[in-house]
Amino acid sequence: MGRGILGFGAYVPIGRLQRSAILAAHGWFAPGLKGQAKGEKAIGNWDEDSVTMAVEAARDALGERDRGDVASVVLASTTHPFADRQNAGIVKEALNLADATGALDVAGSQRAGTSSLIAALQSTAPGVTLHLAAERTTPRPASEREMQAGDAAAAMLVGEGDPVARLLGSHSVTVDFVDHFRGAGEAHDYDWEARWIRDEGFTRVMAPAIAEALKAFGVEGGAISRFLVPVAVKGVPEMLARRAGIPAEAVADTMAATIGHAGAAHATLMLAAALEDAKPGETILLASFGQGVDVLLFEVTDAIAAHRPRLGVSGWLARRMADDNYLKYLFHRGLLQLDRGMRAEHDQKQPLTALWRNRKAVMALVGGRCTRTGTIQFPKTEVSVNPNDHAIGTQEDYPLAEVPARILTFTADSLTYSPAPPSCYGNIEFEGGGRMMAEFTDVPASELEVGRELRMMFRVKAIDELRQFRRYFWKAAPAY
Repeated sequence: MGRGILGFGAYVPIGRLQRSAILAAHGWFAPGLKGQAKGEKAIGNWDEDSVTMAVEAARDALGERDRGDVASVVLASTTHPFADRQNAGIVKEALNLADATGALDVAGSQRAGTSSLIAALQSTAPGVTLHLAAERTTPRPASEREMQAGDAAAAMLVGEGDPVARLLGSHSVTVDFVDHFRGAGEAHDYDWEARWIRDEGFTRVMAPAIAEALKAFGVEGGAISRFLVPVAVKGVPEMLARRAGIPAEAVADTMAATIGHAGAAHATLMLAAALEDAKPGETILLASFGQGVDVLLFEVTDAIAAHRPRLGVSGWLARRMADDNYLKYLFHRGLLQLDRGMRAEHDQKQPLTALWRNRKAVMALVGGRCTRTGTIQFPKTEVSVNPNDHAIGTQEDYPLAEVPARILTFTADSLTYSPAPPSCYGNIEFEGGGRMMAEFTDVPASELEVGRELRMMFRVKAIDELRQFRRYFWKAAPAY
């Protein structure tokens, strides 16, 4: 017993952009990209952002766990969709957590994920901290970063109990080494020369920090079972392992060929992947880089045998759809302007008063259940929809986000505007009762069929481009 990581989870979007498609578009201008044009990278759909991905990672980690002991939510990201609206608070609402839940956004560095994880692990506050890290970047077209960057999220449950991994020690170094930066309000990062970053940053800043950490921990490099280095540059993890005396076989796959580099989320994403198949007694050394270095040493406990996330990194990686439509990727990132037609010319203004009054239904998909007849419905109303008993004032809250559903009817509408036409929607029925009209996501129109099993996913409903406000709601996606 003690404080540590009580559970973990992850989320990787279903889309996989083929790097060869990027080269095909830009090879004439940037032939140097050819050496990086292998494999694929994970890309969020148009209706995904760091908040929606964090929600999915949290659901993966929480599973069937009682959410009542979650005392706070932390969301680390350098791509929060809101600069002045608490992004972690949106996650809290989507997960239907109690209002007496703390929330904190952490940003400003690629180390945001590990620095905030250290703080959570060292905290003495009661209750469980739901630690999240998520990233959905907009790299400049034809850049090396565009080839490397991927979208993903990870979740760690931190608190007192029977942890699956204990923190044996942490060591941090902070230096204003600017390998890249992004100004406030800018869409793209500005990157410095890669060789200089490797020679000065990884070799002269990161390597000594790891050596200092091992010395402080009183651990020899040879005792490390798994070495996690969330660095996109090929060969750097192996070089750092050699310098620290860590066995080559301990160096973990960075998942560069299948996901890409998920920025501030990549360190905890690699940690989640390592914990999936870790054995009791193993030691995990995690070193993240970004204006300094965070080094964390974990010991895996016997409790790991009894814990598995719903899908985990491996499960989400298996849930994939290859995509070679580079123009669609640019459009969904806001980097390509298309004529969207007159049907897209309607005001997406969100009445904030209505959102507040209906926040449980909109944000957490909470419906109603009649306490007299057991009838389930969405949305919850004062009058029951039971045809034989229109009972008044008998409904209690009935969360539907985690309830399986199936398709009753569907339409693929090519007239209605959609960023990913056709617009697919239809009637769905929840297991145990309750129906609603829902949009479908992450499924081609050709694969829709009556009776198909579904799971609900928290997504962007629409974006008010005039006021830059994002509206969120739940959509139906194919079941795992």
